[in-house]
Amino acid sequence: MQSLNIHRNDTVKVLTGSDRGKTGRVLRVFPDKGTVLVEHVRVVKKTISGKSGKRTQGGIADQESPINVSNVMLVCPNCGPARVGYKAEGTSKVRICKKCGQTLPTKK
Repeated sequence: MQSLNIHRNDTVKVLTGSDRGKTGRVLRVFPDKGTVLVEHVRVVKKTISGKSGKRTQGGIADQESPINVSNVMLVCPNCGPARVGYKAEGTSKVRICKKCGQTLPTKK
């Protein structure tokens, strides 16, 4: 299993593909597949069948599709898109921005 330096609720910028240049919030991370689900990025149409017993209406819905983690870059609050590094502070390991050196929030 691969360790990812992008966590849920991080702001990322898309580097490649048809949505290049868009920024969005990470909704889910799939470390086993190496993909992330970004809000309003790579939106696809999905058909939904109506269930007669549950009274749900069928149709076509929009939903986000996972994008490879190598195609997104974390956005630092100070300097914009930047690479992520790690630094040991005491007994814990924290993420830092490679451009400005600021500590980035980590998942809890």
